[in-house]
Amino acid sequence: MADAVEHEYVDWLARYRRAWIERDADAASRLFTEDATYREQPFQAPFVGRAAIRDYWARVTASQTSVELRYGRSIVDGRRLAVEWWANLQTTDGPLTLAGEFFLRFAESGECRELREYWLLTQGRVEPPPGWGE
Repeated sequence: MADAVEHEYVDWLARYRRAWIERDADAASRLFTEDATYREQPFQAPFVGRAAIRDYWARVTASQTSVELRYGRSIVDGRRLAVEWWANLQTTDGPLTLAGEFFLRFAESGECRELREYWLLTQGRVEPPPGWGE
């Protein structure tokens, strides 16, 4: 059973990646429960519900192109998952690199009930350091 749940989460991460690359706010919002919370910054109020998540996504991805997103090795505990991520992308300001972490809680449906992320941003294209994501 644990392998099936982990596979479900790997599929969720793949769909999240595809939504980001395609800047598809509708697809991104469908990954979450109707009452999900999406906390993009730890000191700001979360986006609550699919509509708020969709609106957030549409706004923040509007100027992003050439998105490359990779994940490190996931850590799964029941219906919780933690994973590092690394993104290289283009914006109207030029290339950016983001390095971050997701903490996700899933509903039995396989949709995400809670997303918390922490990330850092730097100008330019930077590759992950050796051993990243292991």
